[in-house]
Amino acid sequence: MAIQLTDNAVREIQRIFHENKMPPGTVVRLQVKGGGCAGFNYNMDFHDESKLDKFDKISEYGGVKVVCDMKSYLYLNGMTVDFVRTLMAQQFVFNNPNAKSTCGCGTSFSA
Repeated sequence: MAIQLTDNAVREIQRIFHENKMPPGTVVRLQVKGGGCAGFNYNMDFHDESKLDKFDKISEYGGVKVVCDMKSYLYLNGMTVDFVRTLMAQQFVFNNPNAKSTCGCGTSFSA
């Protein structure tokens, strides 16, 4: 398994890359950090591909590279990232089969 992006997530990331004039070689880094109301927070950031660690796990969807460090990968392997627009909000949604529980806002989880 790996971390997967839905088509909606890929389109939104490509839009962000384009609007912010990010250079070729920009990757999406997904991480888990301690904190949040459920114990762990999801962190999503953009990095230059040249700054990757040799142990990083890399997946690619629609030309978007997703990178995850080994420690975070233990918690995120099998996760799907979606992008959802509703009348009230637009946000990335993390569907993580490794999460035992999540907080109400969906940005933190317990494992």
